Amino acid sequence: MGDFYDTLETRTPDERETALFAALPEQIAHARASAPYFASLLAEVDPASVRDRAALAALPVTRKADLIALQKAAPPFGGLAAVAVGELARVFASPGPIHDPEPHGRDPWRTARALYATGLRKGDLVQNCFAYHLTPAGSMFETGAHAIGCAVIPAGTGNTEMQAQVAAALRPRGYIGTPDFLKLILEKADELALDASCLAVGHVTGGPYLPDARAFYQSRGIDVYQSYGTADLGIVAYETAARAGLVVDEGVIVEIVRPGTGDPVPDGEVGEVVVTTFNRAYPLVRFATGDLSAVLPGTSPCGRTNMRLKGWMGRADQTTKIKGMFVHPGQVAEVVRRHPEIARARLVVGRADANDTMTLRCEVPDPGDTLAAAVRETLASVTKLKGVVEFVAPGGLPNDGKVIEDARA
Repeated sequence: MGDFYDTLETRTPDERETALFAALPEQIAHARASAPYFASLLAEVDPASVRDRAALAALPVTRKADLIALQKAAPPFGGLAAVAVGELARVFASPGPIHDPEPHGRDPWRTARALYATGLRKGDLVQNCFAYHLTPAGSMFETGAHAIGCAVIPAGTGNTEMQAQVAAALRPRGYIGTPDFLKLILEKADELALDASCLAVGHVTGGPYLPDARAFYQSRGIDVYQSYGTADLGIVAYETAARAGLVVDEGVIVEIVRPGTGDPVPDGEVGEVVVTTFNRAYPLVRFATGDLSAVLPGTSPCGRTNMRLKGWMGRADQTTKIKGMFVHPGQVAEVVRRHPEIARARLVVGRADANDTMTLRCEVPDPGDTLAAAVRETLASVTKLKGVVEFVAPGGLPNDGKVIEDARA
């Protein structure tokens, strides 16, 4: 567990933080100067002032959920790209549709570091079973494998019989793809009496890597690791031999914020993953992924010193229709913002006598006699709906990232 992709992985946390925030002002200036969307969004921001996490947290977020509308209004990239289409290496169309730009260069999606942590090395042959058609995953991982020095079989998706035949004939050492597809290939190889024992390591993403799949691969003697990323950002964090959370990539700044807001939460609290990249062609600043995770304490036993994420823990968009009206996590956050006595809050939606109900449960150390009425009034003002207010002790709400819980049957 002492084998690293480069020396960036073992910097002290202070060294890393200093380097990232020394580079950030120039990246923000570049985004403002070259991407029309950020020129407008960050018009009042002095890039030179954004030199720490507190200053970064003061900037507005851009939500992945808004990309479809932004790109329809200003095709093809909603004004978020900093280069013309003709200057890109590839352009993808992910479901939505959302258009994703790939710049020229070595390992533009930063997947090599994650693949190296998986155990892939120069000279390995890899069977890449991510799609190469329209969506970026196939290219994402092929470019990373090439950066390490691996040869790649562009296998793509589907056709398990041919996949098994290719594995038996070409003898790849590594697999890249979704967590379940490797199992299908191995089972097809068994069915056809083909030898796929060459596969020794695997890197998976694009779906949950569940315990039963882990146990199956272990029984076959294959070390399979996972990563977390998006089609917009590339790799955000990846698993290592320590099997202790996902280590954040060296080329991004990750924040965990309260869903519906841009407000960072304390380490350990579940919130939405917000990422800032140093991609010059697509300079995403405070990009809210819509995914939930939490920061794990300390550093990884593998020796990498960057912050660690617990992994993918669900979706942050908890918008819920109550009595025919949509209530958003941001509205719950606004109620909390107006009452500093509240540490955290959770809106529980229920059903009674064929009617929707809502109860705002608030963590408050000492609510006093008048706070409940004041919060109830604010809740009605913000949501245009009446609800009940309940107080619980600090730590009394579940740490699962939910701001709105729909408990209706």
